[in-house]
Amino acid sequence: MTTQLVPPDLLAKADKILFVAHLALGDFTYMQNSFRAFAKAYPHIKIHLWIDELRRTSDKKQWEHLRKYSLYDWINACDMFDKVYTETYSPQLFERSVKEAQAEDYPIVISVAVHNRHRYVNLIRKISPKGFIVGQKKRVRLLDIRKHYIYSKLDAFIPAYKVTREQQAGKVDIPHISRIYANWFHQLFNLDIPTTDLFPFVTIPAEWQDYASKQIADWGFAPDEKIVFLNSFSKSLDRTWPLERIFELIIQMKQREKWSKVKFVVNVVPEKLPEAKAMHATYHLDDVKLFSAVDNFFQLPAVLSRCHLIISVETAVMHLANAVHVPVIALMRLTSPEWVPINADITTLVKVSDRKAWIDAISVEQVMAALP
Repeated sequence: MTTQLVPPDLLAKADKILFVAHLALGDFTYMQNSFRAFAKAYPHIKIHLWIDELRRTSDKKQWEHLRKYSLYDWINACDMFDKVYTETYSPQLFERSVKEAQAEDYPIVISVAVHNRHRYVNLIRKISPKGFIVGQKKRVRLLDIRKHYIYSKLDAFIPAYKVTREQQAGKVDIPHISRIYANWFHQLFNLDIPTTDLFPFVTIPAEWQDYASKQIADWGFAPDEKIVFLNSFSKSLDRTWPLERIFELIIQMKQREKWSKVKFVVNVVPEKLPEAKAMHATYHLDDVKLFSAVDNFFQLPAVLSRCHLIISVETAVMHLANAVHVPVIALMRLTSPEWVPINADITTLVKVSDRKAWIDAISVEQVMAALP
């Protein structure tokens, strides 16, 4: 008999549940499948989602950027969630959201946060003083009395997963992140999610499909021309490839007959647009266009879906490539093997050679060698 963390009788009578997570686009690309499986298994339970902003700040100048986080566009377009908490990016809004959540009197609260796990235990117990709460739990040193006390507030816990050096080196297999997420939901609710249901997907609204068609036409690209999408940007420096290498790669690709007439789209985060425009001007490449999804999340997958090849560092773009079924060359470190794009049939990996190396250790020549 399988034991699940959340009692079946509690699930049978519960009318709602709150999940707490600090989600990035890549996280949701795979975790949405587990949410979807839960919604199908428990249609009587309304799913509420708390998206905690790790970049929470008192700096008012950053609030507008954080308020427009593109993930919210995607989640708000999903029909799985009855309520979503997104205003957690400032201390004041965070406290207001806590009070709003407390008023819901949640019978079940689940934290799937993997950073500062003990702090999220405090948060979910604060939100639901009398409810059944489950959180991630990391191994605690024997004499760390404070954390032992915090974790004692949990009614049940999910053991934290850890990637070993052997797994980073490829000597020992590690489950894909989508399976890790699915295993959490199995522990919680005894859900069995088949591998075929773990592949990422994104449903692009018609208005954004039309946007992509118009954008490609505005660039002067013909509908039947092959397009390569390149992304070198990540939120962290260790996963970022120098922008100048993107242009060096394009120049080398254009010197090959197969790629000589291909069009190129270079993804640029909004704050780097001035730098990218200046660099683009120095190369005089008319068939290279800069792109930034500044208005809505769906701009990105809509344009990706019109491309024939995607080359990206390890960020959401490479996972969305799988979601829109476009071949991808993924530039990756060795530290996160569980995060390789799940669809191996359309994914080519280019990895650094050293465990401590950053993405910028990958050369243009390595990427050229990986071209189909």
